[in-house]
Amino acid sequence: MGSHRRLAPSGFNRGAGAALCVLSAAAAALGAVPASAAPHADTRAEVDRLYQQAEEATEAYDKADERAGALRREVHDSQDRIARQQQRINTMREALGSLAGAQYRSGGIDPTVALLFSDDPQDYLDRASLIDRIDVRQAGQLRQLRAAMRELAQERSEAAGKLAELEHSRRAVASHKAVVENKLAKARQLLNAMPAADRAAFEHASRGDGRADLPDLSGVAAPDGRAAAAIAAARSALGKPYVWGASGPSGFDCSGLMQWSYAHAGIHLPRTSQEQRYAGHQVPLSQAQPGDLVVYRSDASHVAMYVGNGQVIHAPYPGAPVRYDPVGMMPVSSVTRP
Repeated sequence: MGSHRRLAPSGFNRGAGAALCVLSAAAAALGAVPASAAPHADTRAEVDRLYQQAEEATEAYDKADERAGALRREVHDSQDRIARQQQRINTMREALGSLAGAQYRSGGIDPTVALLFSDDPQDYLDRASLIDRIDVRQAGQLRQLRAAMRELAQERSEAAGKLAELEHSRRAVASHKAVVENKLAKARQLLNAMPAADRAAFEHASRGDGRADLPDLSGVAAPDGRAAAAIAAARSALGKPYVWGASGPSGFDCSGLMQWSYAHAGIHLPRTSQEQRYAGHQVPLSQAQPGDLVVYRSDASHVAMYVGNGQVIHAPYPGAPVRYDPVGMMPVSSVTRP
C-alpha cells in the first residue's frame, strides 16, 4: 500500500477531544459552569486507560477460557477412555476366572494320581495337554491384564492432573473476568459522573455507528480469495457491538472479530491478539495488504484488520461498535499476514 503518513487520531480520541474543546470553551465563555462540571482531559485519559486495561484483561480472559474449554474436552475424552479400559479389564478378569475354574475342575488333583485312576490314560493325556495350553493362554492373559491395569492407573493419574489444571483455568477465567468488569465499571462510573448533555456529546463524538462516514475504498482489491472472504466477513460485522470475550456472530471483542472473520475464509486463527500476532508471517506496515492483521501496543493487546487506503476494521472497546478507523489510531507493534 506504499508508505503511511502519520494519521491524525480519530474515533474515541479525536471525537472526544473535539467535544471536550467545545464544552470547555462554552464553559469558559459562560463563566457560570464550574470547571469540575465539564469533562476534562484527565477524565478522558483515565477512561482511555481503563478501557485499555479492560482490553488487556479481556485477552487474558479469552486465553484462559480457551484453555479451560480445551481441558474440558480432554477430561471428557479421558473419562471415556478410562471407562472403556475398565470394561476391558473387567472382561479379562471374567475370562481368567473361567479359565481358572476349568483348570481346577480338570486338574485339581495330583497328575500322577489322576493318571493311575484314569479309565482311559490316553484321554487323560489329551486333557493334560489341553490344560497345559490353557496355562500358557492364562499366563498371556494375566500379562495383558497387568498391562491394562498399569495403563488404567496412568490414564487416571493424567486425568487427575487435567482436572486440577482445569480448576486452575476456571479460577483464572473468574479472576480475569472480575478484572474486566471492575475496569469497565470504573470507566462507566466516570462517564456517568458527567452531566447528561456533556456525556451524550462525549459518547456521540467517540462512538460512531460503524457505517457513517465510510472511507473511500474504491480501487482497493484483496490480494487473494482468502483475504477477500475475511474482509467481507469483517465488513458484515460493521455496527455490531463490542462484547468482551465474544467471537460472534452477534458481538465481538477485537481478537474474536479477527478469528470469526478468517474462519469464513477457512483459516483458523488463535483466540487472542497476542497469539494472532504470530499466526502468519510479519511484514512492514509500509507493505500491508488488505486482510493483514494489524496488532497494536507493545503488549499486542489490540488487533484490527487492514482493508486498504490507510483504514482498518476492528472492534474498538465496550460501547463502540465494529467500525472503520485509520490504521494509525494507536501505536502499531506489528503487521501479520495469515
